[in-house]
Amino acid sequence: MAYLFADENFPAPAVERLRELGHVVMTLQEAGKANLSLPDPEVLTIAIEHQAVLLTMNRRHFIRLHSEGRPHKGIVVCTFDPNFDDLAERIDLALGSRTVFDSELIRITRPS
Repeated sequence: MAYLFADENFPAPAVERLRELGHVVMTLQEAGKANLSLPDPEVLTIAIEHQAVLLTMNRRHFIRLHSEGRPHKGIVVCTFDPNFDDLAERIDLALGSRTVFDSELIRITRPS
């Protein structure tokens, strides 16, 4: 089980499925930060404040932040998949039973 923080554009059905799989997931909306057009570094800071791995579909920007060496509790970047259950299950599989992902970048891609 991992503690995850979903950014504003991460699909709610995937969040719900991750919760069903046993993960604790907080969303940017639940943190009271919805519709504020927060810059990506600030979203990452909020995830860090919650001691959580960031979940995002915004691959390019968060890969860049990771590459810049910004500290974080882990970033999971995902390719969009309209099958949200499958997306959540691939994330669950990638995370496994681990709970610590400090400074790791985990890429989740949609099967071809």
